[in-house]
Amino acid sequence: MHGLVLLTGATGYIGGRLLSLLQEHGVPVRCLTRRPEALVTRVTSTTEIVAGDVLEPGSLVDGFKGVKTAFYLIHSMGADRDFEEEDKIAATNFSKAAANAGVSRIIYLGGLGNPDHKLSKHLRSRQETGDVLRAYHPCIVEFRASIVIGSGSLSFEMIRALVERLPIMICPRWVHVEAQPIAIEDLLDYLMSALELPAGPSQVYEIGGPDQVSYGQIMQEYAHQRGLIRWMIPVPLLTPYLSSLWLGLVTPLYARVGRKLVESLRNPTLVSNNLAETTFSVRPRSVRAAISRALLNEDHEFAETRWSDALSSAGPRQTWGGERFGSRLVDSRTITVNVPPEKAFAPIRRIGGRTGWYYGNWLWSLRGFFDLLVGGVGVRRGRRDPENLNVGDPLDFWRVEQYEPPHRVRLHAEMKLPGRAWLEFEVTPAEQGSTIRQTAIFDPRGLLGLVYWYGIYPLHQCVFAGMLRNIARAAIRADRDSRTTNQETAGDGIPLATGPSGGMR
Repeated sequence: MHGLVLLTGATGYIGGRLLSLLQEHGVPVRCLTRRPEALVTRVTSTTEIVAGDVLEPGSLVDGFKGVKTAFYLIHSMGADRDFEEEDKIAATNFSKAAANAGVSRIIYLGGLGNPDHKLSKHLRSRQETGDVLRAYHPCIVEFRASIVIGSGSLSFEMIRALVERLPIMICPRWVHVEAQPIAIEDLLDYLMSALELPAGPSQVYEIGGPDQVSYGQIMQEYAHQRGLIRWMIPVPLLTPYLSSLWLGLVTPLYARVGRKLVESLRNPTLVSNNLAETTFSVRPRSVRAAISRALLNEDHEFAETRWSDALSSAGPRQTWGGERFGSRLVDSRTITVNVPPEKAFAPIRRIGGRTGWYYGNWLWSLRGFFDLLVGGVGVRRGRRDPENLNVGDPLDFWRVEQYEPPHRVRLHAEMKLPGRAWLEFEVTPAEQGSTIRQTAIFDPRGLLGLVYWYGIYPLHQCVFAGMLRNIARAAIRADRDSRTTNQETAGDGIPLATGPSGGMR
């Protein structure tokens, strides 16, 4: 048994994914973090959270009490200070504290790269961190990985942004350097498997998928799976500094992080031995399968998303063009009405068909006409029933994808678009009545998709805001009419339904 596990980096990408896996497998976990409040909503009742900072040795003592295995998933790539020196200090403090507490094993994730070559500062620091951990603790299991492919990973998000936004890419030399990518699921399998290793000395395991490919080939595979055509023009004069500024303009990366990442891309990151293959039962998937899995998982996570949890309910977002979630652009707004959720949801379930779209119906008809011109379905389908919806029902040029009355309906667009689109309404109870959230989601396909979204965004602002206002007015009006009818009925001497205490229901 591996006993109590100490996890660092749980607020990061890999650490956060690992935390979920550990909890799913019933492993007792203690998270060490500088910001305990950031983890409160992400842990189960069996997981502890302790405050600690690896740069302050005294803060680590309590965190190691009773721990058998510790995951070290910390690095200072985003720091403004000297991250190499900071990484050494942090690793020294952590390894010493673990040894003093009698921790059996430290599992560390570093980076691939031939140490005999002139490594970038980032890769050199990742490998030096492993050396420092081994200097003070007798059992370090170090994994060295290349590019991690998974929705949300730094490298994958950079690839996504470049491919989605640039039909023609000016490619510096690092785009052609070979790497051995690994899917996030396979990386996590290795980390979990390390918990079951028999006791033994420190060991370094190089891990990666079966394919040795360049960043350019990964981008072309991503483009292929997204149905995009991309041209790459090699330009050998782009320095890491200029490349990082370029990345800062077209990708979500901060320039300083991008520069450190680009500097490391000049080094091939390939597996040089099969020790991991002979030690573990993990069989990593191909680059094609890893990208497909990342996109599939993103769709699944997106389908399960509750935007009321992900976005502020304090009113309409002010960000131009909407929030970004992966490749998707999201425009969301709310309104609160003094009616119960059932009444607030009623106008929503009647939307489309003869009822119309509550604002600018002529604009919706015009959009449907243009859709017909390019071979789309237009708005001629209407809806099956004027009052009720079912999952799978056609609704003008939408289709009902989710229907959970009286709380939620999500429509998937079937019109001709340079991407995929959804329109969602969610009703939640509020202190005074109900809150209606309206969310437009668009997954653009390449540059044309981005141009389409930003081109019609001002019109969306007007139409969707007007639609939400009129839905709220319709709910209030229907509730008022219903109460008036009840009062008139009561005046005619027909008894009203009452609750157990005789009160009106």
